[in-house]
Amino acid sequence: MFYIKSSKMKNFQFLLVALVFVFTAFKSDKPAYHLFNKEGKDVKYEKMVKEVEDADIVLFGESHDNPISHWLQLELTKDLFDIKKDKLMLGAEMFESDNQVILNEYLEGKITQSSFESEARLWPNYKTDYKPLVEFAKVNNLPFVASNVPRRYASLVNKSGFEGLEELSAEAKAFIPPLPIKYDPELNCYKSMMEMEGMGGHITPNFPKAQAIKDATMAYFIMKNWSKGKLLIHYHGSYHSENFESIYWYLKQANADLKIVTITTVSQDDVTKLSEENTGTADFTICVDEDMTKTR
Repeated sequence: MFYIKSSKMKNFQFLLVALVFVFTAFKSDKPAYHLFNKEGKDVKYEKMVKEVEDADIVLFGESHDNPISHWLQLELTKDLFDIKKDKLMLGAEMFESDNQVILNEYLEGKITQSSFESEARLWPNYKTDYKPLVEFAKVNNLPFVASNVPRRYASLVNKSGFEGLEELSAEAKAFIPPLPIKYDPELNCYKSMMEMEGMGGHITPNFPKAQAIKDATMAYFIMKNWSKGKLLIHYHGSYHSENFESIYWYLKQANADLKIVTITTVSQDDVTKLSEENTGTADFTICVDEDMTKTR
């Protein structure tokens, strides 16, 4: 009888030790990120790939200095290429529309890497964050759309409004959407810019328009290069597609039937549960530990 009780006690002690080990191991685990769906529920990467592969356009919103964003951009691009092959297209905010020719020349092997990197207006973190995408496109003969408005024209809009674009030459207008630019000042992505704290009296109605010309131009060149049956994945700062506005809004204005999947990136202290503030801003949210190192 004593033996049986001792045996049960030993089993109980073993179970207790095992549970302590499991919970301690779980607590000591430090995931760099978690993926969530639109409802804020935890999802697997494979689930996201499954939904994304059937889209027309994927709007991948990054945090510009977040290495997890950039790593997942490359991984998703590779996985989509395995599925879509030559039906995959890439595009990015980081390349302005008047650099399309030099980007194409490099992708087609007509100019050297050094020529491309010295002559194109590349972002400071190009080599760590965007070069892998460009090189992947080059090796696999994928189109890469330089979608953003030339920054000088965004500055022009900030100074003179959309009206300033009317004064551009026909040659210059090839790098922006057809005029007049459609614009809804009531969209929260633009309206909120007029309410930004710490800007004093320096904000004019042209300030959000300078943002809108970027969104409108990116959407325009996405649509100009995309065709039915293709999948175009576009990389940009999360602001340009979160809450299903900005680029998303302009794309839907051009074609309401487009199937668009949005991805955004946020940082939190606790990545295991998406905050209410960050829930519902995209179809998929990459929640990254806020202590993650930066790429620039």
